[in-house]
Amino acid sequence: MNLYINTAQKDLIEISLKNRNKIVALKKFKSDRTQAEKLLPAIEKLLKASKIKLSNLSGVEVENGGGSFTSLRIGVVTANALAYALGVAVAGQGKTKAAGRSKKKFNIVEPIYNREPEITMKRQ
Repeated sequence: MNLYINTAQKDLIEISLKNRNKIVALKKFKSDRTQAEKLLPAIEKLLKASKIKLSNLSGVEVENGGGSFTSLRIGVVTANALAYALGVAVAGQGKTKAAGRSKKKFNIVEPIYNREPEITMKRQ
C-alpha cells in the first residue's frame, strides 16, 4: 500500500492510498495556504478511516513538480520524512518522473519548481 501526497496547489490538498496503482481511498480538500497544519492530521484520518496502520505502508509517492513554491515543499518534505521514518522508498510524481524514482530505501525526492518563488521577487 502506497501513500500519495499532492500539495502542489496553494489551495488544495490531495492524498490517497494506492494498492498496486489502484486507488483504494482518496481525499481532496481545500487548504488555502494551510497545508502545513492540515496535511499530517488528514493523512492520519485517511489511514484510520481505511483501517490501515502507518506501519503497513510500503512506499510514499509525492507530486514534486510545478505549483506553489511553499505548498510544494510541504508535501515533498512530509513525504521524505514519512518514508525515512518508515524505512520505505519515496518516489516523485512530478513532470520529471525520473527525479526520486528509485526502489532503494532512504532516497530523497527533490522539488522541481516551474518559476521563481514569490517570496524572493523584488517589488517594483
